[in-house]
Amino acid sequence: MAASASAPPTTRSLKRIVAASLIGTTIEWYDFFLYGSAAALVFNKLFFPESDPLVGTLLSFLTYAVGFAARPLGALVFGHYGDRLGRKKLLVLSLLMMGGATFAIGLLPTHATVGSAAPVLLTVLRLVQGFALGGEWGGAVLLVSEHGDAKRRGFWASWPQTGAPAGQLLATGVLSALTALTSDSAFGSWGWRIPFLLSGVLVVVGLWIRLSVDESPVFKAALAQADERRSAAGAAEKMPLIAVLRHHWRDVLIAMGARMAENISYYVITAFILVYATTEADLSKQTALNAVLIASAVHFAVIPMWGALSDRFGRKPVYLVGAIGVGLWMFPFFALIDTRSFGSLLLAVTVGLIFHGAMYAPQAAFFSEMFATRMRYSGASIGAQFSSVAAGAPAPLIATALLADFHSSTPISLYVIAAALITVLAIACAKETRHRDLADIEGAAAEPDAPAALPADARTV
Repeated sequence: MAASASAPPTTRSLKRIVAASLIGTTIEWYDFFLYGSAAALVFNKLFFPESDPLVGTLLSFLTYAVGFAARPLGALVFGHYGDRLGRKKLLVLSLLMMGGATFAIGLLPTHATVGSAAPVLLTVLRLVQGFALGGEWGGAVLLVSEHGDAKRRGFWASWPQTGAPAGQLLATGVLSALTALTSDSAFGSWGWRIPFLLSGVLVVVGLWIRLSVDESPVFKAALAQADERRSAAGAAEKMPLIAVLRHHWRDVLIAMGARMAENISYYVITAFILVYATTEADLSKQTALNAVLIASAVHFAVIPMWGALSDRFGRKPVYLVGAIGVGLWMFPFFALIDTRSFGSLLLAVTVGLIFHGAMYAPQAAFFSEMFATRMRYSGASIGAQFSSVAAGAPAPLIATALLADFHSSTPISLYVIAAALITVLAIACAKETRHRDLADIEGAAAEPDAPAALPADARTV
C-alpha cells in the first residue's frame, strides 16, 4: 500500500494539485496581508481616531497581531482533524472561514458610526482570519509534498509558498491602484472596503479549483494501514498532537526556531516598511506600496528557484543562505530607505525578500519531511504556527515601538539580526531531510545518518 502511495503522479495531475494549493494559499494570504497593509495605512484613523497617529498605528498593529495569536489554535484544530480526516476537507473549510471573515471586514462600520464596538468587531474577525490561516499552511504544503517524489519535492512544494508573495502582490496591487485612483478622503471613506469585498469573488474561484483535486495518496495509504492495525489490536488511535509532542518534540522546536528570522524579517520588510518609509523617510504611501509591489513580484519568481536549489544542495544550506543573508542586510536595508530615493527603497525591499525566499522556499518540504504521515499535518502546523506568535505577530509592533522610543532604525536592525542568529542555530541542529520518503509511514530517513525509526507505538499514529 505504501508502495502505491509513493508512485509519482503524472506531471499534469501534479500541476493541477500545485495550482489548487497555490490559488488557495494566494487567496488566504491576500486576505491576511490586506489587513496588514490596511492596518498600516488607514485602520488607525478609522477604528482608533482618538489616539495620537503613532499610538493609533500601534493599536492598529495590535489587532493585526491578534490574528497571529489565533494561528496556533488553528494549527492544533486543523492539524488534528487534517491527520484524522484528510488534507482536502480541512483546506476547503479554511478557505471558507478566511474568505468569509475578510468579506465581513469590508462591511464593518467604523468608529465614527458605532464607537468602540467597531474595533471589537474588527478584532473578532481578525481572530477568525488567524484561526483559518493557522490551519491552511500545513494542509496546502502537505497536499503537494505528499503527491510528489523526493527528487523534486523542494521545487514542487515551494509553489504553495509563492502564495505568500502572490497574496502580498495582489493585496498591495489592489491597494496601490485604489490609492492612485481615489483621493485620500475617498479612500478613507469607502475605497478601503473594495479589496476586502473582492475576497468573496476570489473565494468562489478558489473553492471551485480546490474541490477538484484528490486527497493525498500517502495519507490515504497511511489511514488504511492505521485502520487495519486498530482493528487488529482493538485499541484506539493516539491523538496526533500527543504523538507529535512525544516523538517529534525536537523537530517542533527546530521548526519554530527556523521560522524566527523568516517570519520577523518578512513583516519588517513588507508591513513595517509602510510605517517607516512614510514617517521617517517622508515618502508617500504610493511610493512605499509600489516598492513592495515590485519586490513581491521578484519574491514570487525566486521562490521556486530556491526550492529547486534545495533539491540539489539540500534544505539546510539554502535555508542558511537566507538566514545569514537577511541578518547581514538589515543595516544596508534601512540605510537605503533613508536616502529617500525610490530606486534605493526598491533595492532594499527586493534584496531583503530574495534572502527571505531562500528560507521560505525549502520550508514546505523541510517541515513535511520531519514528521511521520499520520502526525505530519499536526507537526508541521504546530512548528510553523506556534513560532508566529513570538515572531511575526509582534514584529511590526516591536519595530514601531523601537522607532517611537529611539527614533532610529539601529535597534530594529539588531532585532532582526538576533532573530537570524536563532534561526542559524536551529538549522545547525537539524538533520538534512531532502532524501526522505514521505510514503514511509514510520518517517525513517533514507540517509545513512538518519535517526532510527520511530518506536512501534508511534508507528500506529
